[in-house]
Amino acid sequence: MNIIIINPNTTRAMTELIGSCARAVAAPGTRITAVTSTTGPASIESHYDEALSVPGMLLQIAEGESVDADGYVIACFGDPGLDAARELARGPVVGIAEAAMHAASLVGRDFSIVTTLNRTTGRAKDLVAHYGFSSRCVGVHACEIPVLDLEDPSSTAATVILQMCRDAIEHDGCDSIVLGCAGMADLCAWLSAELGVPVIDGVGAATKLIEGLVSLGLRTSTRSEFARPLPKHYSGSLSAFELAAPNHLSSILHSRPNRARPRDTS
Repeated sequence: MNIIIINPNTTRAMTELIGSCARAVAAPGTRITAVTSTTGPASIESHYDEALSVPGMLLQIAEGESVDADGYVIACFGDPGLDAARELARGPVVGIAEAAMHAASLVGRDFSIVTTLNRTTGRAKDLVAHYGFSSRCVGVHACEIPVLDLEDPSSTAATVILQMCRDAIEHDGCDSIVLGCAGMADLCAWLSAELGVPVIDGVGAATKLIEGLVSLGLRTSTRSEFARPLPKHYSGSLSAFELAAPNHLSSILHSRPNRARPRDTS
């Protein structure tokens, strides 16, 4: 089984961390390939960043289709471009926010989210509602830590995150904590041990969900909304995304049949 973990930002150090965390939970025989977007922001901390991260992420989906990837994880808590990715990929695609919330709902009655900057809490709340967890999520808390500070070994980010998790548990009375950034993935086990409650990292949760879906032979339905996009003209710098034209993206996607393929059982 070949799973591709896509870091939608362009910071390679974060990709390495994400890939390591995914491999730590992957089953024997699952090949994890962590890739960095080649175009877009260094970190995703705003609606603007998120919007501009999507084209690069979709190019990574296209590359994955060319090597017969079985499934994909979008490793950003905003789940940027998730629906668009599902229209292009033949295998299942899971975002880490959606995966983490599902996992949290299975290990307790309710959960709180601890994320980076306060300005991203609105997006997290939108996703909570979109995914149907409004009755299960009892709080969204920000540490006011920029995403790239998580990569700085001299940063006190881990201590701040631990304290915010403690505050969330005390204030919200939650049963578990969802980490609201892929860059926090390596803190998951330590935080859980310190706090005494389940702490869910979306990278690991999404990796296991993809493994399960692929093993069950399940992929995104193409009956209606997630069918292949209709071909049309794209102008300017987005012309390479025109699915009916002989260019980088479409030459990968348009030439391959939209059908299930045998799974790698190695």
